[in-house]
Amino acid sequence: MLRTTLAGLRAHKLRLLLTAVAITLGVGFISGTFVLTDTMDKGVAKTFARSADKVDFAVLPDDDTEKGLSASTLNQVRTVPGVTDVHGMVKGDAALVGKDGKAAGDFPTVGMSVPSGRLLRYDFDTGRPPSGGGETVLDTELAKREGYTVGDTVTVLDGKNRSHSFGVVGLVDFGIDQEASFRGAVGFDPATAKAMTGETTYEEIDVAGGNRAAMEAAVKAGGGDAGAAPSGRVYSGAELGTKLAKSAGADTKIIRTGLLIFGLVAMLVSALVIYNTFSILIAQRMREMALLRCVGATRRQIFGGVLVESAVVGLVGSLLGLAAGVGLGAGALVGIRQLDANLAMTGPSGTSLAPRTILIGLAVGVIVTVVSALLPARAATRVAPVAALRSELEPGSGRFRLGVPRTVISVLLGIAGLVIGALGSIAMPKGQAAMFVVALAGGVFFLAVIAAMPALVRPLGRFAGAVPARLGGVPGRLAVANAQRAPRRTATTTIALTVGVGLMSLFAVIAASGKATATHKLAEQFPVEFQIRTQDFQGTVPRALAGTLRDRPEVADVIEMHRQETKSAGKGKDITTITASALGTIVRPEMTEGTLDAAQKPGTAMVDADTAKAPGLAMGKTVQVKTAHGTVPVKITAVYAPGTGLDGIVVPESDFIRYFGARDPTAIYVKTHDDVLASDARRAVEGAAQPYPAAKVISSAEFKESMTKAVDMMLMIFGGLLGLAIVIALFGIANTLTLSVVERTRESALLRALGLTKRQLRRMLSVEALVMAVIGALTGVVLGVAFGWAATNAMASDSVFSLPYLQVVAFVVLAGLAGTAAAVMPARRAARTSIVESLSHD
Repeated sequence: MLRTTLAGLRAHKLRLLLTAVAITLGVGFISGTFVLTDTMDKGVAKTFARSADKVDFAVLPDDDTEKGLSASTLNQVRTVPGVTDVHGMVKGDAALVGKDGKAAGDFPTVGMSVPSGRLLRYDFDTGRPPSGGGETVLDTELAKREGYTVGDTVTVLDGKNRSHSFGVVGLVDFGIDQEASFRGAVGFDPATAKAMTGETTYEEIDVAGGNRAAMEAAVKAGGGDAGAAPSGRVYSGAELGTKLAKSAGADTKIIRTGLLIFGLVAMLVSALVIYNTFSILIAQRMREMALLRCVGATRRQIFGGVLVESAVVGLVGSLLGLAAGVGLGAGALVGIRQLDANLAMTGPSGTSLAPRTILIGLAVGVIVTVVSALLPARAATRVAPVAALRSELEPGSGRFRLGVPRTVISVLLGIAGLVIGALGSIAMPKGQAAMFVVALAGGVFFLAVIAAMPALVRPLGRFAGAVPARLGGVPGRLAVANAQRAPRRTATTTIALTVGVGLMSLFAVIAASGKATATHKLAEQFPVEFQIRTQDFQGTVPRALAGTLRDRPEVADVIEMHRQETKSAGKGKDITTITASALGTIVRPEMTEGTLDAAQKPGTAMVDADTAKAPGLAMGKTVQVKTAHGTVPVKITAVYAPGTGLDGIVVPESDFIRYFGARDPTAIYVKTHDDVLASDARRAVEGAAQPYPAAKVISSAEFKESMTKAVDMMLMIFGGLLGLAIVIALFGIANTLTLSVVERTRESALLRALGLTKRQLRRMLSVEALVMAVIGALTGVVLGVAFGWAATNAMASDSVFSLPYLQVVAFVVLAGLAGTAAAVMPARRAARTSIVESLSHD
């Protein structure tokens, strides 16, 4: 029986290849993910190991504290016998000013201490380390972006946004520091770094020389200064390299997890394609199986033969997938290095194919294929020997009925999915938990669709084929009938496409709704043209800027927001105020309890709905607030919905000044006159802010554009990853048609003999593929839009649902075109077959 199975595989090489393609793509994606992330991990480990080789010991704060190491700890470490050099690493904000006079980038650059000598862990591309208070070094990528080089003079803002001039003496690669690589960095000698950042503690103490026991004793004796960690942990250079590499490797773990989720979707689609393929193969080989039974093969041997065939297919597909995965991983690594060299690190020149990757790839491919073939294999054992003597109807043809058990399962799963979805989108509090419940509901309901899909094929086929049947003449009508004649087969073929299109539709709806929600909130609750903040959103902008803006003729209104963190209800809370005239006119918070007027009386406050949930901060409560002049009682007289740009405890403007004194605002919002051109308004606001390098001007239009670009980029990435599942599903359509062409050889020849031309035969098969693709796409779009609506409702109470009509229509159209393209090869094969030979086909 084994020899018979292997001989059958050798005799049908094309069938073997077509069957293996789906598993090749799925395994290729999964193995490519491991190749990519393993190669990046190896590069990260190598880079950090090389850096840590320069350090004998390193002292880091305990893992359970965010405080830095104290100066007394640094002094104690210096006294350890054998220590030749010590570097206390300082890190904080120190914004580089660009050539336009404004702080560079969207976030303040990192100010870092850069030592000289043995403990220098960074690679200089040009120049030397800084020495003295007038020198600095720049991150190479930052310098390139801002147009600076060695010998230039640059301006850097200290922790209080005061300007200082430095001469650039070097360009350095800070790639081993993730934060510095992301935000850009400027380096100073240790003393200057402390002065510029305002930091009084150290993130790390690097040591050359000494011994571990004495080092640990010194660290323990170092005690803790105010605001610093009372102790730290001592690591050897090798341990430091491992710890830093592991910490940086968290990024690759996130990448790996995300990619593997899409890989599992691809494998699910592959399993559906494999199952359908083997079901068709078993149906076509019914007489062959019956003959084997006639000559003595047992049911167990038939079952084992089909499983052996599936294992061979899985093994061949997995081996090809591993080869494809190496190529995919290498290609992705090249792309990542082009986009961000620091993300991939320097790494090895070649890709990393670990034994674990090979084992997982082979195991997943073979297991998925064999499991997918179990039901078809079981069906093969039911073929009676007498079937070899008669001609059977095409299995699966005729009117399909679900049957009572399948109907009950479909109904129960459907109701369960709808109930769970309603619970997550309507009944539960909005947030992450509700979205997980909606995701569960989607999975349950999808199982109901899988169970009921064969019964839906005929009505969906009539709908999807209405236009092709009317425009395509006789070939079009035959194609629609062919798509409906084997409901089980068509259902399994199309459900694979439903998975990919459904997920893409879901993401498209969520993305469109997210953009619509943000735009709605921005336009309705904070309708201003510009906002001015510091880069880190934590600092303040000068009050004088607000006065300058009020004097500009282009400006209609200037709103100041002030914020102070203080103690209230026994915990740290933000106390906020906003220019009184703006409340209710420009800033219109939605009140859920109380009124806006009630919250503007002296001694009162309003809180957002989330803050109101905290003990002692509910409507009607009086909270004790710590101010600059002692503790004062504040009564909560109103609660407002989140999303207005306000948060925390909002007090009247006069009360805020009385509590904390006149302060610089944390943000300034600018509304210009309606008749002022956008370019003139921008020029006026930027001109007023020009003398203040730390003040960043952001226009509402730019904010919306950047948000839209970010969402569209995420959607494009998801679409690209889900595209693999759709490609696999299209291979399933092509595979089904190819096998159907063989199955319907005599039928096609008879149609040709009755006058159907080669072109009409090709058209018939193309329309059949089109109808199947549209059935799958329509089902996916309906599911994606429905659960996209549920997910949008589950996100937040003020979410705005938006249906991206053009994208949804495009998904269906593209699926139809791709399905038609998938039919090209099977249609050409059918048209080339001789009529006489086909009529004699048995």
